[in-house]
Amino acid sequence: MENRTQTGREKDILQRAAKVLPQGSLGNLNYDLIINRGKGSHVWDESGNEYIDYLLGSGPMIVGHANSSVMEAVLNQLNSGTTFFVTNEKSVELAKEIVKAVPCADKVRFCSTGTEATLYAMRAARAFTKKDKILKFEGGYHGMNDYALMSMAPSKLLDYPQAEPDTAGIPKSLQSEMLIAPFNDLETTSAIIDRYSDELAGVIVEPFQRLLAPKQGFLEGLREITSHYEIPLIFDEVVTGFRFSYGGAQDYYGVVPDICTLGKAIAGGFPLTAVAGRDEIMTHFDSDKVEKEEFMPQIGTLNGNPVACAAGLATLDILKQDGVYDGIFDTGRKVMEGLQNILNNSEIPGKVVGEPVLFDVFHHRRSLRLPEHPKCRFSKVFQIQSVTFRTRCPEGKPQILFFN
Repeated sequence: MENRTQTGREKDILQRAAKVLPQGSLGNLNYDLIINRGKGSHVWDESGNEYIDYLLGSGPMIVGHANSSVMEAVLNQLNSGTTFFVTNEKSVELAKEIVKAVPCADKVRFCSTGTEATLYAMRAARAFTKKDKILKFEGGYHGMNDYALMSMAPSKLLDYPQAEPDTAGIPKSLQSEMLIAPFNDLETTSAIIDRYSDELAGVIVEPFQRLLAPKQGFLEGLREITSHYEIPLIFDEVVTGFRFSYGGAQDYYGVVPDICTLGKAIAGGFPLTAVAGRDEIMTHFDSDKVEKEEFMPQIGTLNGNPVACAAGLATLDILKQDGVYDGIFDTGRKVMEGLQNILNNSEIPGKVVGEPVLFDVFHHRRSLRLPEHPKCRFSKVFQIQSVTFRTRCPEGKPQILFFN
């Protein structure tokens, strides 16, 4: 495989990044390229190499980079100001659209990151129930807050429901407040909920966990047992919201939670997320409707800023047009089938997993219980072998860039 062209300017930026950014990046993303611009499904690096971005900028660019309708809405808002700290009409209109679209949403509170959204969702469940423990699922990712970063990729076998921190810096005292259950194992999960029902404030789950679709009956069973014990069920839909359908994964799978988190697709590439839920739970954000000890303050400098909300409204206007989701699913289905056919006709063991709107390729053919088997991802296999995971394309055609 030929190496891509890299200019001195791009190398210089990478060197400068290494001096001022930990790991030379904006997160734990160890790539030797600098993206300069994007348009539609394509992005270009500083050296002029063109790529197809299958990651969608990690999800928010569902209608494409620099979409003309989104950019027009943003530019129009920029002329009126960028942020005011207090309520603005664009935030009201976006909240109204979310309430209309998302089954569990009676009220909405905006945040700026998914980490904040899941933090506030769990806190709202605690405020509502006056209990402390939260159950999450092994392998599930709910942002970077201290409660969420537990047992996403356990380093050792632990008995359920014992939690293991995924990062340095998490107080040991928090481990006992998080319970861990195996995703797609309703029997074990139900047993844990039965045992801890008097202490559980909530159950948080990605309805489509990373790359694992829920088994038939799993989400339904989870809804049934949490309803039985009056434990709030939280769907983390930062990834799946407005992506699996206009009403999110809860609409797609037909299971309605009590609270959900939203992000990525709702803001068209700008920093904006949301917590949405049943009125009796969201009331705890309202100091006029609950006692002082039940009130849960929530505020953020850029929460619901009009630029992000304008981008979100323009994005949702596109997504709710007739045939949009049919087109997304048809395209995804064709790509999944094509990739699996390539693997089947080759000597490379591999399996395409996921849904047509969100899938990946794994370097084995066995079924998965956990989504995080990083050494089985093609990009990781190639990285270990010092091969950059980019396809070689005909002269003048864009490369395909997979970020895993």
